[in-house]
Amino acid sequence: MDLALANKFYRKMLLIRRFEERCVELYSKEKIRGFLHLYIGEEAIAVGLMDSFSPEDTVFATYREHGQALARGIDPKKIMAEMYGKVEGCSRGRGGSMHLFDAATRFYGGSAIVAGGLPLAVGMALSDKMMKRNRVTVCIFGDGAVAEGEFHESLNLAALWHLPVLFVCENNLYAMGTALEFTQSETNLAKKAASYRISSRQVDGMDVTEVAKSAQQAVAEIRLGNGPIFIEYLTYRFRAHSMFDAELYRNKAEVEEWKKKDPLILLHQEWQDIDINKYESEISNIIDEAVNFAENGTLEPIEDLEKFIYSLEVAQ
Repeated sequence: MDLALANKFYRKMLLIRRFEERCVELYSKEKIRGFLHLYIGEEAIAVGLMDSFSPEDTVFATYREHGQALARGIDPKKIMAEMYGKVEGCSRGRGGSMHLFDAATRFYGGSAIVAGGLPLAVGMALSDKMMKRNRVTVCIFGDGAVAEGEFHESLNLAALWHLPVLFVCENNLYAMGTALEFTQSETNLAKKAASYRISSRQVDGMDVTEVAKSAQQAVAEIRLGNGPIFIEYLTYRFRAHSMFDAELYRNKAEVEEWKKKDPLILLHQEWQDIDINKYESEISNIIDEAVNFAENGTLEPIEDLEKFIYSLEVAQ
């Protein structure tokens, strides 16, 4: 990595961090409502990953997807408007925090269903293979998804059909409030994926350099027809599972120990020439613009609430 790339990565991670912190403030003011799952601490994964994909590739994300959406290049103004439930949002205000969607960047959302993106990613990758499109589908999910049946079904089919899909597990050690060691007899999740004869690896998810290197290698292999591939990124969320989480299942000492591996701090320690103050000022302005855009956005009129809703009438 050179200094230019280090600056690029730092700026993107800082944008995600400050965006999420502003969302906390807005949530406490009831500007953002519903559920809110923060990506603070996991920024290196989204930034390192998205730098490895082309605009034609497809992304399926988790419900903790604000950082992934920002790293993919979705306009912060559209994301913030979506959080506010405004028509100008990337999902017309109908998705909110957990259902960001943007066709232009081929970002097929967040999903509130744990492991819900896995079978969709397999279907997308299958269609690309059948149509002979040189695309990679990436599916991002948390360690909790590994306990779901869709995980095993999806990996099995992807392996059988040799699909061009990259499975990315963000292992932050806690599925909501339950530690991984209490739900999985084998806590090395890459080993589970390998049991389906999928090339699998475990990577430090707090180091954006390692994330980018592993993602680029995996994408190159998949484009050569050597998919699917599974990467388990070891990471940690510095905040609670969601804004409703009392966080009684882990102690503060553990959180503080992981904060020493903050991806922003690690990158700046390696590249001390990064101009932090410059990016802080620039990003503050970007987020202020996003908030103003959302504040001045439009709520969908009541008479439009039945738009985009379909039902099938079955003859009796």
